[in-house]
Amino acid sequence: MKFVNLGFNNMILDQRIVAIVSPDSAPAKRIVSEAKENMRIIDCTGGRRTKSVIITDSDHVILCALSSEALASRLNDKNESQGE
Repeated sequence: MKFVNLGFNNMILDQRIVAIVSPDSAPAKRIVSEAKENMRIIDCTGGRRTKSVIITDSDHVILCALSSEALASRLNDKNESQGE
């Protein structure tokens, strides 16, 4: 089990991540609004602009101030260090 740092002292277990998407697409906006209605949203932006949306296996939606590329790089770094 490895945690991924989302910034602002927020972390998520890497095994719980299903998808990391851009918040600009219409489907992502729909997912975020539905999660807000159903109280399944977690805001980890620290007041900054949302640059990525993380969807978890428990149907929670996490708003993150880091870009999708930055999160993917952190996930890849964790996976490479596990192989050593």
